[in-house]
Amino acid sequence: MIKLSFSDIEKAEFSLYDNNPILKNPLNSFVIADPSVLTPDKSHDGKWHLFCHTFFGVYRYVSDDGISFEKAEKIVSRAMRPNINHIDGKYYLFYERTRPVIFNALSLIGANWKSEIYCTESEDFSHWSEPYPVIRKTRDFEEYKGGYAISNPFLIKTDKGYRLYYSCGQTFIKDCGFGEPTHISFAESKNISEGYVSRTSPIISPDKNIEYLNLCSGCLKVYKLSDCYIGLQNGLYEKDGKSHSAIMLLKSNDGISFDFVKPFLVPQKCGSNNWMAQYVYACCLTYYEGKLRLYFNARNVSDNLRGRESIGIFEAKI
Repeated sequence: MIKLSFSDIEKAEFSLYDNNPILKNPLNSFVIADPSVLTPDKSHDGKWHLFCHTFFGVYRYVSDDGISFEKAEKIVSRAMRPNINHIDGKYYLFYERTRPVIFNALSLIGANWKSEIYCTESEDFSHWSEPYPVIRKTRDFEEYKGGYAISNPFLIKTDKGYRLYYSCGQTFIKDCGFGEPTHISFAESKNISEGYVSRTSPIISPDKNIEYLNLCSGCLKVYKLSDCYIGLQNGLYEKDGKSHSAIMLLKSNDGISFDFVKPFLVPQKCGSNNWMAQYVYACCLTYYEGKLRLYFNARNVSDNLRGRESIGIFEAKI
């Protein structure tokens, strides 16, 4: 829970960090993406920890200030879109488990994508458990033309146990040459590590009549505030013949039915730097020592060869 009201979030004056991006794609990967961040009060060593993925798996980065991060370790291969949680003295890292790298590469030329949600556990970041499945394909809307995709896990605690939001299905984005998640749904369990039952229908699906959701749904991060829930969702949309992604601010009374509030962070050029010119993707909101920080990844252009994804910060003082 973030101990702020919806009004606090809505009225906060966010601005992009001057020295964005804080993490650029490494030489062996076109992307560094999907940040999930622990603040010092939620880590055993009092440091900032950022989990993200490249083409080769999920990595952990560490920082003293939440801005200057150094790579600490690779956690797991065949992994994307991590979500880190520290609960009762243990870290739970949920992620999208993909097929081996060769199959991922073949998906760019038409092979079917297949992925599910897995988890690995640790008490100290030095030793991680054997990964185990958490959400497997059980619903028709998780499939697409022979393949299936279950991705973008995001965990919250509820009065009844745990709710794990996830993206599913896949929509081919023509100018990118790859797919993005079609729907958003969730699964619930009384136990953090097992027993999740997926909802029988999505909670967010694309709508040709909605400006920022006319292609597909992207992903959703949900935060409980003092008076409601908010969602930060990056929908994919077509505008002027090109695809784009932007982060939207949503509001909900129950964490299930969401209403659109406003665009929260949209693609833009930052001076001569075009690192977030066409897509603003997945994000993670933190609140620490009176400062809200949105970590997010963005992409410069859709083109498969020229496109690069990096991680930046959008922040506000409260």
